[in-house]
Formats: sequence, C-alpha cells, structure tokens
Amino acid sequence: MSLSQEQIDKLKQKAIAMTQRARAPFSNYAVGAAVLCDNDKIIGGCNIENVSYSLTECAERVALFSAVAQGCTNIKALAVATKNLGSPCGACRQVIWELCGDIPIYLVDLEGNSLITSSSKLLPSAFKLQS
Repeated sequence: MSLSQEQIDKLKQKAIAMTQRARAPFSNYAVGAAVLCDNDKIIGGCNIENVSYSLTECAERVALFSAVAQGCTNIKALAVATKNLGSPCGACRQVIWELCGDIPIYLVDLEGNSLITSSSKLLPSAFKLQS
C-alpha cells in the first residue's frame, strides 16, 4: 500500500499539532499521534498523564482507540510526534501490531524532521492471535 506525499505530510502535521493538546505535567514530554484510516480520514491523539502513572495513556493508543471508536476498520499509517523523534513504547507497539498489522510509522520531531519505520521493525516476532 503506497501513500501519497500529501497524505504523509498531512498525517505528520496532525501528529505535530496534537502535541499541543498533550497533558504531560509530570514528564513534560508532549507526544502527539495521528492515524490515517482507509477512508483517508486522519484521527489524532495525545498523551494524557495521570498522577497514578499506570493510568497514563500514550498518544498512540489514544489515536488508535479513537479511530476504532469512530469506525475506522483499516489503519494505513501512523505518525508519532515528539521533541526528539521518540519511538512508541512496548505496549503501544503491541497495540499497533494487533490493530494495524504491518504499517508504516513516521517518527517526527516538532520541526518536521522525520524517520520512517514500520510496526514489524518496531516489534519483530510480534505476539499475535493464531488463525
């Protein structure tokens, strides 16, 4: 599945914009994420921290769960924006794999610099349901 440069740019811009909505009073590390659905809708998410750290939600999962809740059944790509090209945590990597399979993932900093990877590179030998 190939994405147009316009789709990639919009996806990255949405992820960067979502960092402004982050609630990160403890880490001061804002993360934004955006998913591209099969209908070309882009849905964003941001990290939301809680004083009870285990209740914190990562931006990637907020975006993915929002997309599912809005009826997105096929996610084509994900962008994650941080101040320093941060990568998804292990829990997010598993959720990305389960909900999306092998998709491109764009890691973006706040100036728009980016790296491209994929869910299979981030989580080799992923745990998955056997068919």
